Amino acid sequence: MGLATQLDYRHRSPNLLQRVVQKFASTRFGAWTFSKLLRHVDDAVTTVTRGRHSAPGLLAGLHVLDLTTTGRKSGVRRTTHLISVPLLDTLALLGTNFGQKSTPAWVLNLEAEPRASVRFRNKDVDVVARPATESERATVMENSAGIYGGYLKYQQRISGRTVRVFVLEPA
Repeated sequence: MGLATQLDYRHRSPNLLQRVVQKFASTRFGAWTFSKLLRHVDDAVTTVTRGRHSAPGLLAGLHVLDLTTTGRKSGVRRTTHLISVPLLDTLALLGTNFGQKSTPAWVLNLEAEPRASVRFRNKDVDVVARPATESERATVMENSAGIYGGYLKYQQRISGRTVRVFVLEPA
C-alpha cells in the first residue's frame, strides 16, 4: 500500500473563497505574509481541532502534511507543515519556501538525513525521502499546478536556485 493511501491524502477542488485565498497567497506579498504567519495560525487550528483540520485546509482547501526531519547541525527533530503533491500512490514535496530565494531548512535536513516521518490527520508513517528523478520531477511540477497555482509563480520568482523535489516512500 502506497503512502498516499496509507494516509488517505488527496486534494479536493477548492471552493470560491479558497480559490481567492490561494490567488492572494501566490502573490509576492501574500506569500511573504503566509511565510511569516501561517505556521502559528496552523498550529492553533490543529490544536483546536485535535489534528482534524489545518489552516491551509480550511482557508485554501490545501491539505497539510507534517514532515518531521532531523536537524542536520543540531540533531534535533524538527516538524514542518507542508503541502504535498500526490505522485502515483506516494507523495512528493517541493522545496519552494513560499517563493523566497533561500532553500528551506527541511530540504537541507532531508539531504543530510533522508529518514523522516510524516503525519496527516493523526496518522503517522516513517518515510525515506529521495530526490525525484527527472521524469518524476516533471510529473510533480505539472501536477502541482492543479493543486496550488502558487507553485508555478513561486518558481518564476526564484532565480539562481533549483526547487528541490523529494519523493517520500514508506520506510
